[in-house]
Amino acid sequence: MSQFAGDGTVELERPSLTALDRCDMCGAQAYVRVTLASGELLFCAHHGAEYKPKLIGTALDWHDETDRLLEDR
Repeated sequence: MSQFAGDGTVELERPSLTALDRCDMCGAQAYVRVTLASGELLFCAHHGAEYKPKLIGTALDWHDETDRLLEDR
């Protein structure tokens, strides 16, 4: 699915992270997707919180689904 942004560009909706998406640091389930100019990084909640201060300034997008950890199932 796509959406039109106010500046005339098209924003593509990113799919949610799944159990198949793994943290690039430790291999646990990823809940954070960071898009950088050089590519994409996936992090578990722990590593996402650890690296956020270092990467947030250069990240093009910070997609955080850690709230899913607190959902009642």
